[in-house]
Amino acid sequence: MKSFVDGDTRSKEYQDVDVLTEHEEPCSLIVWNDDVNTFEWVIDTLIEVCGHSEEQAEQCAMIIHTQGKYAVKHGAYDDLKPQCDAITERGIGATIELKVEG
Repeated sequence: MKSFVDGDTRSKEYQDVDVLTEHEEPCSLIVWNDDVNTFEWVIDTLIEVCGHSEEQAEQCAMIIHTQGKYAVKHGAYDDLKPQCDAITERGIGATIELKVEG
């Protein structure tokens, strides 16, 4: 407990409190490269389905192309599942993977 005396000599006490916040993003939405879909289609999909900006979607598409896959979004499984389904319905390979901490 901390205390101090203010200008009018009244003592005030403050209690140190630790606040525990839960911030879980245990899953990643992975988009996979293929030889079928165009950059434009992948970019448009990331903008429409994932809410990415055009610049962010372009960067993700380039990483997907060069690395073979990329985690375009992180979050809870229940939040990512509808987005994964929407991406695969457009003919783009997508999966949800459990993030490994390490």
